[in-house]
Amino acid sequence: MKQAKIFCVEDDEILARLIEWRLTKLGHRICGFSDNGTEAIKEIQRVQPDLALLDIELPGEIDGIEVGEYLSAKTKIPFIYLTSHTEDSYLGRAKKTRPKAFIGKPFTNDGLRFAIELAIPD
Repeated sequence: MKQAKIFCVEDDEILARLIEWRLTKLGHRICGFSDNGTEAIKEIQRVQPDLALLDIELPGEIDGIEVGEYLSAKTKIPFIYLTSHTEDSYLGRAKKTRPKAFIGKPFTNDGLRFAIELAIPD
């Protein structure tokens, strides 16, 4: 698989750095971070990543699912939800946005790798 530019939307800084480390280890590059939905949309528009990883629960007015709704409606950028929220209410909302994958936290390198390969086929 080619190196992908990945944008990470995660409000936990320690977890964001872990994601960056894991993605780098898998041969990908983080092209940006955001810890809230409003900033995430602006930055994703600016950097045009190959893929976005979206935490569902974010501080502020726009959560990760709303970022996914935007990406699905306004761009061709694939996205993966990476979240500890696996309740039916979140899953129902998330499914409507047509993500490429839904990864529960905690996650493994293999789980992340498989989801990325499904989201960005060669």
